[in-house]
Amino acid sequence: MPAQPEITQRDLRTRSREIMDAVQSGQSFTVTRDGHRIGELVPLRRRRRFVPRSEFAAMSRSAPDISLGGFRADQDATIDQGPDDAYAR
Repeated sequence: MPAQPEITQRDLRTRSREIMDAVQSGQSFTVTRDGHRIGELVPLRRRRRFVPRSEFAAMSRSAPDISLGGFRADQDATIDQGPDDAYAR
């Protein structure tokens, strides 16, 4: 894996648009100040908006079966079944 280029704090300040455009397109940078590394500028991972049908079907085939009784018991154990008393403290 190639090392990410180092940029100075001053470069970041003066060339911010150019550097941010590079980050947006996938480039990472190490930011330095007075010759010392102080941080990394890395692009965020983009989340997929949808899962293709074929991938969902493949995942569903290998998913464990759900016990509806066990699921209901877990819900009942988690949810407070008692009435709410606004004045109880």
